Amino acid sequence: MNNRIAAPVLALTLGACTLPPSNAGETLDGSGSTSTATTGDSDPSASGNGEVTGSPTTSGNDTGTETGEPGCTPGKGERGCSRELDVLIVVDNSAQMGHEQLRLARAMPSLVERFSNATTADGTPLDLDVQIMVTTTDMGSPLCDGFNPPGYTPAAGSPTLTACTERLDDFTGLDGMTILPEACTDACPTGVAATGNFVAFDATGSNVPAGPDIDIDGDGVLDPPVAQALACLVPQGINGCGYEAPLESMLQALSPLAAWNTGPQAFLRADAALAVVLMTDEYDCSLANPAPLLNADNYNVSPASGAPQLSSAACWNAGVDCVDANDDGIYESCVPSRDPGFHPIERYTDFLTTDLEQMLGKEVAMLQLVGVPSVTAHAADPPFEPAAGGVDALVYRDWIDFPFPAGDIDPAEWDQGINGAQKQFEWGIGPGCTGLLDGRPEFAGQALPPVRMLEVCQSLDLPGGSKGTRCCVESICDADLSPSFGCLLGMVSG
Repeated sequence: MNNRIAAPVLALTLGACTLPPSNAGETLDGSGSTSTATTGDSDPSASGNGEVTGSPTTSGNDTGTETGEPGCTPGKGERGCSRELDVLIVVDNSAQMGHEQLRLARAMPSLVERFSNATTADGTPLDLDVQIMVTTTDMGSPLCDGFNPPGYTPAAGSPTLTACTERLDDFTGLDGMTILPEACTDACPTGVAATGNFVAFDATGSNVPAGPDIDIDGDGVLDPPVAQALACLVPQGINGCGYEAPLESMLQALSPLAAWNTGPQAFLRADAALAVVLMTDEYDCSLANPAPLLNADNYNVSPASGAPQLSSAACWNAGVDCVDANDDGIYESCVPSRDPGFHPIERYTDFLTTDLEQMLGKEVAMLQLVGVPSVTAHAADPPFEPAAGGVDALVYRDWIDFPFPAGDIDPAEWDQGINGAQKQFEWGIGPGCTGLLDGRPEFAGQALPPVRMLEVCQSLDLPGGSKGTRCCVESICDADLSPSFGCLLGMVSG
């Protein structure tokens, strides 16, 4: 059983958003009229995110304070400042993401520790009142729907409700041969789960039942139940659609009309800061219609057949325009295309920078764990943004036909006869980063450049240099993902 809230796709008018107030479960259909949404096993408007053990989570945010920090309320608990923070994590659940999900799960203790010991930019202790929702990149596709396993429904932005130990069938790939339950169980041995639809915690408690502390990340330090619950929640499985749509999944998850964002226990809280974490090893394929995947002009030539054939490269070819002036396989520039089959970039930039700010008073920050080279240095001062490597070191190029590390081909795949031509056919662009999964030189994990996603993230940055940073981009290929959360915390606590 998939254990996600069933959610219709919401047709939102963006850029000049005039969404009317709605009751829980109401959505906008294509004509702009409201219709009633169908929910799954639980009603988020009724059960909410659960009560916080020790003290209920506060609602609403006060702005303008004695400390001079925007959105900061002094005097909560024994610390000097409090702030609400809603965190959305969108995780790629396609076939090759098992090891990456495990690394993200192992980084959850670091996230909880950083949030629990946060300070403002001037060093004032900061009590963060946090809600964390997790969903997948799977919006469904006519080309994927026929391959969905029994009981599987694309999340389409709806929250995952259960620990991954309750979803172990999701860790069998669509080929039926890739089976990776350890992507869940290695970081989630006990199946800890929050009592509601989101993981919620603050200085006074959490909605995770008390239990023994265990060491999730192998650092010799016992991790609390909240970190355990997150480590059990973020692994999403490997049976999702291979045409990932992280941007559209994000938008649907954050829609004010979604059932989980309405009612007294909504995920999105008015005036709370919002942090979005997008994790994928591919480029964005957020489609308005399936035409780009049905157009043979977007197909690469298959080395096996010698003829154009559908592959994931169709998303790259249709969604990105690149320039290779000297035809050397290295591209001087790659930018989002204007293919009408794709949702335009403005759908997401306007939604984040205008609609959410105007409707809910949101200050939005984004962390992307994607296909860029490792960040080799971070700024010394908040928000600790990348200062070297990362996006600045990203090169758009074709696949190098030789085994890693001299080339791009996984040594195990090279031994199977897979070469650069096959990879170019499959993906359309070479990897933005390569990493050794679990330190094993015989198995290289790779991720592709996130052109559309980068433009959305960078649109969040404000004037004022580093103090205006609202976008941090880190490498999904890193063995340890926990350092990435330093910039995320720096952005939301500054």
